[in-house]
Amino acid sequence: MSETALVTGATGFLGSSVARALVGAGHRVRVLARPSSDRRNLTDLDAEIVEGDLAAPETLPSALKGCTALFHVAADYRLWVRDPATMYRINVDGSDALIRAAAAANVSRVVYTSSVATLGIDPSGAGDEDTPVALANMVGHYKRSKFLAEEAVGKAARETGLPVVVVNPSTPIGPRDIKPTPTGQTILMAASGRMPAYVETGLNLVHVDDCAEGHLLAFAKGKPGERYILGGDDFSLAAMQEEIARITGGKPARIKLPVTPLYPVAMIAELLARFTGKEPLLMRDTLRMARKRMFFSSAKAARDLGYRTRPAREGLVDAIAWFKQAGYLK
Repeated sequence: MSETALVTGATGFLGSSVARALVGAGHRVRVLARPSSDRRNLTDLDAEIVEGDLAAPETLPSALKGCTALFHVAADYRLWVRDPATMYRINVDGSDALIRAAAAANVSRVVYTSSVATLGIDPSGAGDEDTPVALANMVGHYKRSKFLAEEAVGKAARETGLPVVVVNPSTPIGPRDIKPTPTGQTILMAASGRMPAYVETGLNLVHVDDCAEGHLLAFAKGKPGERYILGGDDFSLAAMQEEIARITGGKPARIKLPVTPLYPVAMIAELLARFTGKEPLLMRDTLRMARKRMFFSSAKAARDLGYRTRPAREGLVDAIAWFKQAGYLK
């Protein structure tokens, strides 16, 4: 059955892939875009563009009119922000307003894109949807805002009766990372040989197009009120750099820095950022996050949705090829 789907965040990285997957599956797609958005990812996308903003709830009802499905992928994804209130207004308040507007517009079903950032971490293995976690475990405003946003979406769904399926992507990599994301920036630095040293950590990498297909599976097969991790392969940062070096023919960083002595450096960098307005090169929250290996299992999505992924290395290959083609890498 063909749906008319509104996709938020389609000007960005993951949202663009979700919109393309929907078009490829034969659905009619409408995308919500702020007037000031970079629209390069929409250039060759067969979709209707409507202007609106999660920070302006009055723009949402008209964007949803006539839609039978909503894929809410948009989020303010930054590890450092000068004014945290803006991030909460978009991620938390904007998500709540969108779900309630979707219910009022008689949308039949919603897929909400959360993040593995909201989940618990298993220090002895891979976390899953049920690993214990609390707001106090969230490091930084982005993770806190996404945790609160997932709670707000669940509350709005219960109060309105709207069927909402939650997906928790791990770390998408691949083409069309125009910003780029923090992980895309790491790939760029490693691929260009501009990462002489690193702080070890762990993350779960997934090709962005596989993650997007997982969204469509969640729409078709997911159980409302449940959440599903859409991940791929676990990598240490050292192993990720080794893989990038093999792809590019370069050399990975060999100097592993200890975390604790870097905190004073991060404090100074953050202080300078308050005056310059530019993101600091090093942040205390980044160092706190590095202590936790973000390893996760997608077994539930595989079992219940039929979710499958290609090797994460292919995502690195595609990301590097796209960065070169787009002029990010010389």
